[in-house]
Amino acid sequence: MTTFCDLGVSEALAGVLADKNIKEPTPIQQQAIPKILAGTDILGVAPTGTGKTLAYLLPILMQLDKDCRETQAVVLAPTYELAMQIAGEARELSQKAGLGIRVQGLIGGANIARQIDKLKEKPQLVVGSGGRICELARKGKLKLAGVRFLVLDEFDRLLDDQNDMTTADVVKLLPADRQALMFSATDPKKARDRASFLGHPECIEVEASVEEMAACHHYFVTVPFREKIERVRKLTRSLPIERGLVFINRTFAAEQTLAKLRYEGIRAESLLGKDAKQSRQSAIAAIKGGRAQLLLSTDLAARGLDIPAVDYVINLDFPESAQVYQHRAGRTARAGRKGAVITLIDFKEAVKLEQLGKKLGIEFERLPHAKAAVPAKKGKQTRQHGPRAARPARKHNK
Repeated sequence: MTTFCDLGVSEALAGVLADKNIKEPTPIQQQAIPKILAGTDILGVAPTGTGKTLAYLLPILMQLDKDCRETQAVVLAPTYELAMQIAGEARELSQKAGLGIRVQGLIGGANIARQIDKLKEKPQLVVGSGGRICELARKGKLKLAGVRFLVLDEFDRLLDDQNDMTTADVVKLLPADRQALMFSATDPKKARDRASFLGHPECIEVEASVEEMAACHHYFVTVPFREKIERVRKLTRSLPIERGLVFINRTFAAEQTLAKLRYEGIRAESLLGKDAKQSRQSAIAAIKGGRAQLLLSTDLAARGLDIPAVDYVINLDFPESAQVYQHRAGRTARAGRKGAVITLIDFKEAVKLEQLGKKLGIEFERLPHAKAAVPAKKGKQTRQHGPRAARPARKHNK
């Protein structure tokens, strides 16, 4: 068995991971860590939940100089929640391993005066949004001349039509010889082509194992569009959902959906880009802590978030692309657990589902009838019945 120390990770960091019961590196970590330590630019593609964040944080933290009071690494992330998650993980690793590396989150929408004050502590690692990092650099509050590492976490989002110019602006502020590291679960051709302005990174692609693919079952339910919200309610009542994510495409529809589910007594929260920061943090804490059964979210808001033990993903709205479906499905069946993705389709979307299955090599199965939990009688325990396992996916010729 390959260990983290075999890859060049320090004993101090390996010990922190062992305390968290992370003892064996994943395939993306096995391939990426030695190359990053060797100074290679990387473009890494691996399924969600396979440890891409650790794949770059571990080798970067080992190479930062705690005695050098300047920013040495910049990590860009597309959302506030993801950036704070990365910063928190980096901070925890540094503190528990005794590295002395200071970490600062720099996100747009947050109090800039407070961020400027925190920058006086001279963090070696900053994590944030491209817009805020550029703003602070141009104000002279964030010095980037000493940056040796640039990370694009969820690079497909950071290099899409909406964000690629801002990402390019950050790159222009950095030294030309910085090491570039890009990671995502999907690799659209447009994003890979745009990544060329960062040099010629070595591509590492890791596909889901047979066991990982078998752990996630893919179902569909045919239902008229106007009855989709009601079907989510019925599924929540009839399936043993402990922690579920419900994906929608339109923010305005989420409020109506959330209100209807709560009216029916379902413990639901929402994670939407337009929500206040405190509200989004509260929603994430509720689903992680078990106080909420469902979390309604748009694709961008949930991108890259590590919400453990999600057992069901429900696509209330049909995903806009195969890559979007992959990101949604990747929120469940993580860390050796089983999970299911249920896509609600109206009659017009049946053809889209067939095309999606061919593109991803997935055979969607109609969701078997799931009986609702029956109140216990005469001391008998209540039983809940979930869907049976789906058939293995057929391979489609490309």
